[in-house]
Amino acid sequence: MTRFVLRCGDVPVPITLASLSTASAAPIPLDDEIDETLVPLDTDSAPRLIVLGRDAALAAVLTRLMRLERLDIEIAYVPVERSAGSAIYRTGTGAAAAKRAVSGKATDVPLIRDDMGIVLVGKARIDGPDGDTLFGEGFVDDTKIFEGKANSVHISPTGEFPGLRACAVRGQLRRLRWVPGRAAQVGAEGIVVTRDGVSSDRTVRRSTFYRHTEPWKLVR
Repeated sequence: MTRFVLRCGDVPVPITLASLSTASAAPIPLDDEIDETLVPLDTDSAPRLIVLGRDAALAAVLTRLMRLERLDIEIAYVPVERSAGSAIYRTGTGAAAAKRAVSGKATDVPLIRDDMGIVLVGKARIDGPDGDTLFGEGFVDDTKIFEGKANSVHISPTGEFPGLRACAVRGQLRRLRWVPGRAAQVGAEGIVVTRDGVSSDRTVRRSTFYRHTEPWKLVR
């Protein structure tokens, strides 16, 4: 098995990974950088790519693999800090995550994407333009999570079936009502989507997140 590390940004490399072949990329790797990383894995019957970075970096890698139809590649995630993704997938961080990345086994995990073809790893937030109130409605599968006004909608993978969960934030509620399902959809007068800390530069009227037809192979 070939184990190859993609170091995303100027992040420390755990000692466990220091001896492995490594490529450097932007904090959110570009398609060309990911493609170059895949070249040494193409000749291996059981390739494993270790992504060292943050949730947005892993999301970029999975998005590219989904579009290339290469979700057969085992993916190990080594977060540099605790994050929504590290909690969902129970990877640990730093040295502990690196040990799992090298010696762990891959299991199928639901892949959550949106209607723009972008994978979600940790959490998404849907707001009105400039952080304003949402005016519209939201659903998880057939369950309505809000109608009329909402401060925002939060969406997150669950790491297991049915795949995701979502909740609407309204008023000063401290306890959120999360609803699990296969798909979450929000329609409103104006929507800005933030995925894994990266905000969209465009306003849309509808956004849908859902479980992809194929899982991804998570090592842990």
